[in-house]
Amino acid sequence: MLKEYNKLMRRCITLAKKSEGRVSPNPLVGAVIFDDNFRIISEGRHEYYGGNHAERNAVLNAKKDIKGKSIAVNLEPCSHYGKTPPCADLLIEKGFKRVIIGMVDPNPLVSGRGIEKLKNAGIEVVTGILETECRNLNEIFIKNQIENKPFITIKTATTLDGKIASRTGDSKWITDEYSRFEVQKLRNKYDAVLTSSNTVKKDNPHMTCRIKSGRNPVRIILDTKLSTSPVSNIYNNDGTRIIVITEETTCEKNFKKHAPHVEIIKCPLKNKYIDLEYAVSLLYKSGIRSILIEAGGILNNSFIQCNLADNLIQFIAPKILSDNQGLSFAQGCKRNKISECNNLIITSTKRLKNDIMITGRFLKTEQQKGK
Repeated sequence: MLKEYNKLMRRCITLAKKSEGRVSPNPLVGAVIFDDNFRIISEGRHEYYGGNHAERNAVLNAKKDIKGKSIAVNLEPCSHYGKTPPCADLLIEKGFKRVIIGMVDPNPLVSGRGIEKLKNAGIEVVTGILETECRNLNEIFIKNQIENKPFITIKTATTLDGKIASRTGDSKWITDEYSRFEVQKLRNKYDAVLTSSNTVKKDNPHMTCRIKSGRNPVRIILDTKLSTSPVSNIYNNDGTRIIVITEETTCEKNFKKHAPHVEIIKCPLKNKYIDLEYAVSLLYKSGIRSILIEAGGILNNSFIQCNLADNLIQFIAPKILSDNQGLSFAQGCKRNKISECNNLIITSTKRLKNDIMITGRFLKTEQQKGK
């Protein structure tokens, strides 16, 4: 029976992923209604923020009688009123006999209450089906709920010897078009993409999402002295929210004259640079729940050393620069021992056409000390 449950839960995860970039700050959820022979009767997913939850869509999509049937869902059905009524109540009302759940709700205030409500109604509840996969699916939502902070991923593209550019700053192109397409998918997934003033000046990037039906992430620029040109590509007024975080406001009037649509947020400095912890807190309060960092080695390293980065996604091309003056994707620390390294746990590897995409989860400072 576990084999069948796993298969159904994988289908829930597949359905949920179709809504990436559309449901924030809500979780990604898919639901599958099935009979005693594990035949799928109906499916549903949470399609967009404010829309029906996955369970309700699965019920609405059913063409057959669902009373006495079972349902699989990757996240515990909600037990409280939000933009929609509680899903646990719906499942009770429709007469489901069994509910298969991937993981409990990570919100400490509601965790387990949906399960308790279902059990009290006499419904059989099975939990922990593909729990690791379900947690990975909603890693952004989990951090938001538990820590009230945005989930932050550093994206980088390097040669085999870890370089993001030559000594002259040339970086076009380290990876191939297949890797660059994966980056577009990441931009569609995250609420925001963040970069530095140096990257804006050097590369003049657009940082938009250029895939069919994709949506542009919020663009965030860390610019301590507000020194970037307001006519840079990244500030194009395409309807996307754009935020500049700066310590300098004396240039704001002139900047706004050329880019009135750009939000300018003042942030204090820490060691002569933008206080990243303070900046991240401001962004979360402004509604940003996930951030993809696309920047140079110094800013990448700053996020790592401040213990703010959750994930690293590294695209590795089969190229060797062989130049110790080439630029690395994380730089700025002087260390003499391997024991001083920042450590990660590799969570996935993916072979693209020529390149490899590696995803790793950073061990926080306190976790490293505990090892």
